[in-house]
Amino acid sequence: MPVVFVAPHDHVYSKILSNMQEVRARGGRIIAITTEGNGDLSGLVDHQLRVPATLPLLSPIITAIPLQLLAYHVAVLRGCDVDRPRNLAKSVTVE
Repeated sequence: MPVVFVAPHDHVYSKILSNMQEVRARGGRIIAITTEGNGDLSGLVDHQLRVPATLPLLSPIITAIPLQLLAYHVAVLRGCDVDRPRNLAKSVTVE
């Protein structure tokens, strides 16, 4: 089972590493979104997406972009219509 981790090098990084090791011990495949220059993950993860290091307040914005692209490409590979998602009319009201 693939597991996606958002792992910027910040104050909770050691806890994220611990979670990654637990997933790896149980046979999970790890996809990590991490900051550039972070070489700690090279033997632990299967795939690594690197984002530029930035201010802590901007980090969530920068890490959201690869997550959106990943979701888009997974939806396309699954054959989902990304321009007209199923059940969208049920959650969007028109006035």
